[in-house]
Amino acid sequence: MTDAAPLSVVLAGGGSAGHVNPLLATADALRRRDPETVLTVLGTAEGLEARLVPARGYPFHVLPKAPFPRRPNGAAFKFPAAMSGAVKAAANAMREAKADVVVGFGGYVATPAYLAARRLGLPIVIHEQNARPGLANKLGARFTQHIATTFASTPLPGAKHIGMPLRVEISNLDRDGLRRSARKHFELDPEVQTLLVFGGSLGAARLNDAFSEAAVAITDAGVQVLHITGEGKEIALPAQESLKHRYRAITYSDRMDLAYASADLAVCRSGAGTLCEIAAIGLPAALVPLPIGNGEQRLNAQDLVAAGGATLTDDSEVDVEWVKNVVIPLLADSSRVEQMSAAAAAIGHRDGDDALVAMIYEAAKR
Repeated sequence: MTDAAPLSVVLAGGGSAGHVNPLLATADALRRRDPETVLTVLGTAEGLEARLVPARGYPFHVLPKAPFPRRPNGAAFKFPAAMSGAVKAAANAMREAKADVVVGFGGYVATPAYLAARRLGLPIVIHEQNARPGLANKLGARFTQHIATTFASTPLPGAKHIGMPLRVEISNLDRDGLRRSARKHFELDPEVQTLLVFGGSLGAARLNDAFSEAAVAITDAGVQVLHITGEGKEIALPAQESLKHRYRAITYSDRMDLAYASADLAVCRSGAGTLCEIAAIGLPAALVPLPIGNGEQRLNAQDLVAAGGATLTDDSEVDVEWVKNVVIPLLADSSRVEQMSAAAAAIGHRDGDDALVAMIYEAAKR
């Protein structure tokens, strides 16, 4: 690219970590391929992107929020004007950046970005994170042939299955090589089998209650626990001296790579990002899909469960007896845990970021 101007890419997505994390991983991969790449990120003031994108050092343009109305109410009457304003703001940002291509990851901000790109005649690339595509990406898919999905089962015609763009801390993670130091990082015994329990950044009350009640039974079985409970969600453990050394409960960790490396088995929700990370590194899991929403977490989990890399349990079935009768025996079955690890790694993708970058260059005819 010595004779051409640097590629200018506008990335749009936000609202949740599920949209923001793959966007940032893709931005990082674009810069690794060519440090001169011009990157512009579109997002909303209310989403996680407003904090995470500037912290990563990328230019950030705020678009007015224009959520699609799902029922006839006052917001529905305001929607056309709100969307028009968001599309105009997106188009202005694209002109200012002299964009060559627009990449969308879904969420509120993706719809005006797709409409603005179409209006300006810019090529569009779409990445859909979930097994069930969102409204924004369904719309955007009508405007482009450059569509990538995380899951093979995602019903977007003509899409290419590439996996999830992951941050390099995860895609390059050596679980075996880091296991001892990772456990020491969390003040755990480097030699003891370890169970990782987490429910995302906000935690999961069902998991927190079940595992705190089963804490003694778990440690009596010779297992230690790293339990990430979620910000603002403290748990009460029995007042036993042994638990101080074998049950580590923290509300948050910014080193999930080390949390994964420390673990022999994870118990967690089945958000798309979590699933792709544990599959990529071959971490077996007992999955408990979030019971609310449109059921996407259960759909997300299907491929990994079918491959044998994870088990699936309804949220309503999770209690102290489930921990004692299902999770502890699973951990004790070392051959099955090893088989699950191999099965997860076999369907995991560590190169989703580079695959999406290749699609971006193809769309931009570079």
